[in-house]
Amino acid sequence: MKSESSSTASSSWPMKEVAAYGGAVAAAMAVGYAVMMHGQWRISKFRKQVVGIIPARYASSRFQGKPLVPILGKPMIQRTWERAKLATTLSQLVVATDDERIANCCRGFGADVIMTSESCRNGTERCNEALQNLNKKFDIVVNIQGDEPLIEPEIIDGVVKALQSYDAKFLNLYPGLSPTPLQLEEDLEQLKVLENGYKMKVIKVDHDAHGVDTPEDVEKIESLMRERNLS
Repeated sequence: MKSESSSTASSSWPMKEVAAYGGAVAAAMAVGYAVMMHGQWRISKFRKQVVGIIPARYASSRFQGKPLVPILGKPMIQRTWERAKLATTLSQLVVATDDERIANCCRGFGADVIMTSESCRNGTERCNEALQNLNKKFDIVVNIQGDEPLIEPEIIDGVVKALQSYDAKFLNLYPGLSPTPLQLEEDLEQLKVLENGYKMKVIKVDHDAHGVDTPEDVEKIESLMRERNLS
């Protein structure tokens, strides 16, 4: 999974596989991973409470203000939020940000917003802080990348349905895990999970990922949306 401030641009936009890991969910293109706690999944008789969190930050060394860039007339964060709202498995969907410009924009189109601190080092930590500020307890947390304006809601539902049940407390545990060599070298948050001895459940999806990593990607996204008659 790419961090909030760093991601690998790709002109070909290859298909990505979505990793699902425990307690928290955080994935390369929109949905996350689920760590198997204590060596086994727990099956719940009750409907799982699932929150989708879209972490968004304004500051970026490569693309300042990326969440607010217009995509065919709408801010990218709104495009992502509208697609995520179509997922049927989410009990609640919120945007987590440290910037009032993003917050005001999101409130303007009807999104729930949780303000987080500027000290969050990546999207997973921002999701954790947002989770602590929600007034409701959730079993599953789905970290939805804000720069995936064409995210398929079926991907979100597929990850949630593939997981039996896991302890959302892992998300609170994540920031305290020691950084690892591969994580620092590749800037991938899931490597920190694996190198600290946790397991990850992975599912394969049959959808292409079309992320926005640089200003040049905006035109590609808009062209693709026109081809698909998406407005």
